Amino acid sequence: MLSFWNHVMSVFRRKHLSDQRRGLLTSITEGIPANIIANLLGGPILTIYVVYLGGTASDVGLVVAIPALANLVQLVAAFYIQRFTNRRLLLAVFAITHRTIWIATGLIPFFVTASLRVDVFIGMFLLSFVCASTSSVFWTSIIADMVPAQVRGRYFGIRNTIHWAVASVSLLIGGQILEQLDERTGFVLLYAVSAACTVWNAVELLRYPNLPFERSAASSSAALFGKPLRDVVYMKATVFIAAFILLQNIAVPLFSYVMLETLRLSKQWITVITTVQMVVTMFSYYYWGTMNARYATRTLLLWTLPIIAASCVLWAGIAILPVILVLVIVNVTLGVGLGGYNLLIFNFIIGDTPKSDRPMYVAVFSALTGMTGFIGPLLGGWIYKQIEDGAYWLQSYGVSAFIGIGLLVLTAAVGPFVLRAAPAIPPSPGLEEKGIGS
Repeated sequence: MLSFWNHVMSVFRRKHLSDQRRGLLTSITEGIPANIIANLLGGPILTIYVVYLGGTASDVGLVVAIPALANLVQLVAAFYIQRFTNRRLLLAVFAITHRTIWIATGLIPFFVTASLRVDVFIGMFLLSFVCASTSSVFWTSIIADMVPAQVRGRYFGIRNTIHWAVASVSLLIGGQILEQLDERTGFVLLYAVSAACTVWNAVELLRYPNLPFERSAASSSAALFGKPLRDVVYMKATVFIAAFILLQNIAVPLFSYVMLETLRLSKQWITVITTVQMVVTMFSYYYWGTMNARYATRTLLLWTLPIIAASCVLWAGIAILPVILVLVIVNVTLGVGLGGYNLLIFNFIIGDTPKSDRPMYVAVFSALTGMTGFIGPLLGGWIYKQIEDGAYWLQSYGVSAFIGIGLLVLTAAVGPFVLRAAPAIPPSPGLEEKGIGS
């Protein structure tokens, strides 16, 4: 544990930092306001806001699916990054626009009639996340060039640990604000804090280094697009992960909706339980990152999938145990799985790809997983709509449990064949001895 905190604090030592390490620090500080915004306005609070605007289960399913759908735009961004190579400028423009539009959705209750509020929110939210997905192409390209391959696991483990600590506190405070104040006043306060964080984030975005960009050697747009498609090993893994996400997203994104509308938990309990998940995720990032220094990314990624599946199956415990106890166990399990998955999937898409063609590889991965990630919550919302007059067990835990069983079968039957470990990159003694924050 002492080693963990030493690593965390080392990233904030600014003295005598090289340009590269200053960029690594910027990546951490920039993510702090970004995570505050994402957790004051996203996650379970996003579900609560959509319901506050008058949304149904189908509306919630559509809204939580939008970020995945917006990933399709990354294919366009991956082409244009070859022409407009000032990645820092493009990152800042699209990321600031994304958060500005998202903040503007807080004005909907004041200026939009009740019958149109959900529709206007969906439109603005879609536009916001189209900008977010575009910015992520430039951010991924910058960060992949900036972080040495030998320390990616450790660095992103520490970075994500810090960010999820911030996210956990933000969500807990946000839930308390909504619980203690009336919804209108609570959301005004959440959006005001998020607006201030948007300004902070904009300043940090402009501090990223504008690294030279290595263009692809592909002779045409078709050849550029075709490179990842011809990489059979990469595409098999991508299609499998996309299928896993399709099934997973029928249940997991709607956990908050089930807690709010079916189990009738208070907003405070929902945010506390979700915060438990985020705290577990925070610590698991560090330990998955440490393991990534010893084991191949693909191997560890395969290990995370049954854990996520188990978090869905465990909902069935509601039938025999107290609801709160089961939900805490579910979210602890989900936190362990997601901590590993989120870290390792990023290392997979930047580590198993050639540098000059990386933006297109990332875009193809994001487009495929985005399509399935979009369809999943829509199916989930439709299913819950169909069973709203059905058996209580099916509404409360049945759907999640069945999805979890399906995920376990998919992982066992296909996962070992498509996520075979690639040859590990040998560690660099110099980087390992110095550490990330030296």
